Amino acid sequence: MAELLQHPEIMQKACKELGEVVGKDNIVEKFHIPKLHYLDAILKETFRLHPPAPLVPRSPCTTQTISEYTIPKGSRVLFNVWAMQRDPEAWEKPLEFQPERFLLDAGRGDFKGNNYSFLPFGSGRRICPGISLAEKMILDIVSTLLHSFEWNIPHGTTLDLSERFGFVTKMQEPLIAIPIAKYYSSEHYQ
Repeated sequence: MAELLQHPEIMQKACKELGEVVGKDNIVEKFHIPKLHYLDAILKETFRLHPPAPLVPRSPCTTQTISEYTIPKGSRVLFNVWAMQRDPEAWEKPLEFQPERFLLDAGRGDFKGNNYSFLPFGSGRRICPGISLAEKMILDIVSTLLHSFEWNIPHGTTLDLSERFGFVTKMQEPLIAIPIAKYYSSEHYQ
């Protein structure tokens, strides 16, 4: 939501897609949302810029040599997914929020851990088992919020997208957003 509030033109495109696919007067059915390509691209771009787990731990089962470095068996290695997904050699304008990059090349948004410049959920045997649940739930929640409300930030405030690192990435300052109901019927908000 913070990235969408920071980029209202992208939020408008997502709302337009929702209006075309779901309809303006229809209620978004939980867990039965038709494929929303632009919202899916927004989700992937958000995971690229703000991965849920910025550092992914691994431990090699055999001694490995990578470049000039020897990594002994059983060592603790941390993959900096946050930096990998902002690598200018892998991504054009890597610090910009551009969901269209995933529309132009759908293979770049593969969550399965095969694209080594896009690993928001890790890879290999220890890949996050909740990928499909997270993808469905976040799409459901964000599409419902966008379809049902117009969003603003409090007057006179600016969004600070800086992050605080830990086991998971969080915003340095919590997001404060103001929802304005789009519909007058209470059945839209049950």
